[in-house]
Amino acid sequence: MKLSPSAHEDSFARDHLPPPEQWPELIFELPELQYPERLNAAVELLRLAAEQPDKPALVADGQVWTYRELDVRSNQLAHILRDEMDLKPGNRVLLHGPNTPMLAACWFAILKAGGIVVSTMPLLRGHELAKVISKASISHALSDVTCRTAVHDAMETTNSLRHIYGFKKDGGMLLEMARTRPESFDAVQTAADDVALIAFTSGTTGQPKGCMHFHRDILAICDTFAKYILKAERDDVFIGSPPFAFTFGLGVSLLFPLRIGATTALVENGSPPNLAQAIAQFGATVCSTAPTSYRMLASMPDLSGLKTLRKCVSAGEALPAATRQLWREKTGIELIDGIGATEMLHIFISADEQEARPGCTGKAIPGIRACVLDDDGQPLPPGQAGRLAVKGPVGCRYLDDERQSVYVQNGWNITGDTYVLTGDGYFEYQARSDDMIVSSGYNIAAPEVEGALLRHPAVAECAVVGLPDDLRGQVVSAFVVLAPNHQPSDLLKKELQAFVKDEIAPYKYPRRIEFRSALPKTATGKLQRFQLRPQAESSS
Repeated sequence: MKLSPSAHEDSFARDHLPPPEQWPELIFELPELQYPERLNAAVELLRLAAEQPDKPALVADGQVWTYRELDVRSNQLAHILRDEMDLKPGNRVLLHGPNTPMLAACWFAILKAGGIVVSTMPLLRGHELAKVISKASISHALSDVTCRTAVHDAMETTNSLRHIYGFKKDGGMLLEMARTRPESFDAVQTAADDVALIAFTSGTTGQPKGCMHFHRDILAICDTFAKYILKAERDDVFIGSPPFAFTFGLGVSLLFPLRIGATTALVENGSPPNLAQAIAQFGATVCSTAPTSYRMLASMPDLSGLKTLRKCVSAGEALPAATRQLWREKTGIELIDGIGATEMLHIFISADEQEARPGCTGKAIPGIRACVLDDDGQPLPPGQAGRLAVKGPVGCRYLDDERQSVYVQNGWNITGDTYVLTGDGYFEYQARSDDMIVSSGYNIAAPEVEGALLRHPAVAECAVVGLPDDLRGQVVSAFVVLAPNHQPSDLLKKELQAFVKDEIAPYKYPRRIEFRSALPKTATGKLQRFQLRPQAESSS
């Protein structure tokens, strides 16, 4: 795989790409995917600012940023990054905070300055951020002041992070400083295959995996799924619950609307009640969230605030047929289901409203090839369950990680999902192939939750699994063996739950805790989590 000459002075990203023989096969079959050799995704995404400078690009509670303002402010912030923070092209920049117009402006500024964006979940604790900072050797950070403490905590235990600037959701002093800088900026002429972002996902071991995506990849997801399946229009108002740190959220809440010149409404807290309120407030027409959220929205007593919606995307976890039916009955809208992966940047199997089929995720989207493989890597015929494998213009390139050879096999991206292919090309989801817990659209690694529980003095042993849940898809469930002199009680359950919330991101805490006298193990003492699932399901 021959790469174009890089514009990065800091060669860290190029130096830590997987060896070429471990890359997936990349295919660029659509005319839209023939990108030039030099390409800065931020410049391309804001190209419409010259055509419609006064149109709202970003709206939020009390804020309206036009296309021109977003372009100008990101230029000025790029000056700050280069001149005040000494950012060199190729440096990694931690972007930490909830979805706000200021966070979006910082995202574009980093790319314009030639930096590599590393967005992180705003709920992560300092020691969780430290793993990301160390893995990506991050030198700079832009953080919302509401969660800057975690960044400073992480800085104390890492060696690479040198520059931290904070900002408020209305911009604060950072934006005021930026306003004094020139309104134009000569964006770095990055190569189309220069790394633009590193998206981190947790594997089943709990160790973060950094997925390196190029500038052209950012445009490719706009020019495939968004163009051919979502088919939104310039007059649409987008809204969604996932943060930019989820590549699902990055696409639906920032990239897709700006690629076509639409407006996006940004919500800091995308809980169903807040999302419903924001849909009504901004007249949103395109909504993206997880199946759990759609089910909760559908259960609200008054759905009149959702009347402006015309398109709804579901991803992050498997969509139950019952949720699809409920949403259609309540709103008249057929959900656009999809499966994506951080490794693939966004959705690669889906179907639009006309082609949607209950119980099926959809078909390989234009520009993507997909099949179901057996354990030997051979394609299976329709009707047989096997490993989902995909390839397209985007693929898995882990940052210096031995798990690359697990995810990429014989040119295919092996997603870790079990599927059945129907005779007419639809893919039916069966289960996750590993022990990852997917709850309300969040990926949660069981060992990480176990590690937090084990730090409590009352816990001698524990095992964490995901159990089926009608509302959340899966619910984090912990089986705990208590240390001597500790007795099971509901009060202790609540204490353990609160303890985990303080130790790691709160969404990872076990909503279900069951005390056991012992845990199932092999003769050699290896924990057998798989035995806990049927036991728990039969007793519930």
